[in-house]
Amino acid sequence: MCGIVGYIGNSAAAPLLLEGLAKLEYRGYDSAGIALVGKPSEKIKAEKPDGCDIVSATPGAKANQGVIEIYKSKGRLSILSEKIRGGADLTANVGIGHTRWATHGKPSDENSHPHRSASGLFAVVHNGIIENYAALKAKLINEGVEFVSETDTEVIAHLLEKNYNGDFLGAARAAVSQLQGSYALGILCAEHPDEIIAVRNSSPLVVGLTDNGNVIASDIPAILAHTRRVIQLSDNEMVRLRKDSVEVYDSSGFPINKKEILVDWDVSSAERGGYDHFMIKEIMEQPQALAATISPRIGADGSIVLDGINLTAKQLAGFRRICIVACGSAYHTGVVGKYVMEKLTRLPVEVDVASEFRYRDPLIDKDTLVIIVSQSGETADTIAALREAKNRGARVLSIVNVVGSTIASESDDVLYTWAGPEISVATTKAYSTQLTMLYIIAFYIAHKLGRIDDRDLRRLLSALNRLPDMVAGILRQAPDIKRISQRYAYLEHAYFIGRNLDYAVALEASLKLKEVSYIHSEAYPAGELKHGTISLIEEGTFVVALACCDKLFEKTMSNIKEVKARGAEVMVVTTDDRRDVISEVDQIIYIPKTNDLLMPSLEVVPMQLLGYYISLARKCDIDKPRNLAKSVTVE
Repeated sequence: MCGIVGYIGNSAAAPLLLEGLAKLEYRGYDSAGIALVGKPSEKIKAEKPDGCDIVSATPGAKANQGVIEIYKSKGRLSILSEKIRGGADLTANVGIGHTRWATHGKPSDENSHPHRSASGLFAVVHNGIIENYAALKAKLINEGVEFVSETDTEVIAHLLEKNYNGDFLGAARAAVSQLQGSYALGILCAEHPDEIIAVRNSSPLVVGLTDNGNVIASDIPAILAHTRRVIQLSDNEMVRLRKDSVEVYDSSGFPINKKEILVDWDVSSAERGGYDHFMIKEIMEQPQALAATISPRIGADGSIVLDGINLTAKQLAGFRRICIVACGSAYHTGVVGKYVMEKLTRLPVEVDVASEFRYRDPLIDKDTLVIIVSQSGETADTIAALREAKNRGARVLSIVNVVGSTIASESDDVLYTWAGPEISVATTKAYSTQLTMLYIIAFYIAHKLGRIDDRDLRRLLSALNRLPDMVAGILRQAPDIKRISQRYAYLEHAYFIGRNLDYAVALEASLKLKEVSYIHSEAYPAGELKHGTISLIEEGTFVVALACCDKLFEKTMSNIKEVKARGAEVMVVTTDDRRDVISEVDQIIYIPKTNDLLMPSLEVVPMQLLGYYISLARKCDIDKPRNLAKSVTVE
């Protein structure tokens, strides 16, 4: 949530900032703005578009001081871009940009970033939450500072000016030392028009190195059009960018060397590639993403290869429990993982919502294996849960999609899903690849502990290897699912039911529908209908029943008959050997049969398509659902 871009180099900054911010729209936002430092832009200054905050040089400033110009607007980035004609008349070569997701203060021009200090000497953009901003603000007001916004970020701008004595880097370090919370910052100073300073603490920020200058961004897609050479900043690190140099410092101000990383996917991976939306593109990419995740993990001899991780049988035997911690869709993969891991390893498995984990005083210790699941590796609640687990002595294994992310860096072990960039807010291929990694971990542990033998392992890996082709086959049903979806485009309520692993998938199916279509949707264990939920079923109520669990199929059919008897319109997802079901329901989607433990990977795919096509029919903003953000970097 929120996006930051900064550029310093030989080109005009404004068009580059707008371009980079457009690549971060998937993160979720409600306003946008840019700040430039350099010579004033006379042409646009004369026209003074609404939302343009042009700051004159401060009295007595240095002769070489630049002028900071700020342009910002509530609403979509396109509104800002239209106001300033795409930056065509703005010639400054240094600037910072921001897309804001409102936390402190409603969406408005005044609350939009960048924010400036009282004299206009500093401008700052911020991603995160300043937890002690109220106390800092009260102190500054008492000292005579006037605030113009409701945001926590404006505090930072005034602290920068208060601590400035000509030393830009020193002022930034002094201001940051007073902050509590999470933040990624991009800062301009009018007296240092040839520098950008950026800071990271518990909020993502990367540095891009180009032949035409240097950039900062909240995420790699914002800079891919210009470079694949990046530096991942760690917490409490500060960087000074000039057009021909990058200097990184630790929290004490000592220079440190950072390893340059070469991003192994190109800009086309972060583009729609002819699809109408990223969501459908990423649904369709799942066979390739699954293959990329599976194939490196199966050795030529049929063994499981865990990327250099060597959890021995002795170490695994020492674990008394496994705890899976995640948020949102990643949490739903954990629910599947619990069923699969307990079945195969015979170890007790807990699944925790990350935002609740550290507040329940969890019973974990050195005998607990904690598995952290996150697409971005930057989810604030999940990072906090990881740190809590480590403080209590647990071994932490993370499943993430972003190399060098905070969760990857702080875990004892990390497994990457290799899904490639996922841009749509509604996750699809990240969910599928996370699920696959949980299968592989379950197989590995069960085999090491002797719970399954070599023959069982070969059978499971063989089934796993067939998943990409099976998913590709389901995706060929997309036109049929689109046709069915038209019938349900204007629902008010939907209910998803299932038992065992089917219920675990129902959780994700329901979330997919509600987050992109805005239809009220709930998931229930089918056996719980009689304990209250069935009172909600009436004539025409839409119920989706997932019925792929062989051992509970007949029981699920009984639940289907219960809701049909009360007038529900029922869609069933089941395996293609259940042709006799069609007479009992209104709509049916068949999927191929595989090992029961792997069925979730198949049955979720038509549910993703259902959510997408219903949203398409409702003309929703599919890739950027209202009020949602891709990377949730605040608690």
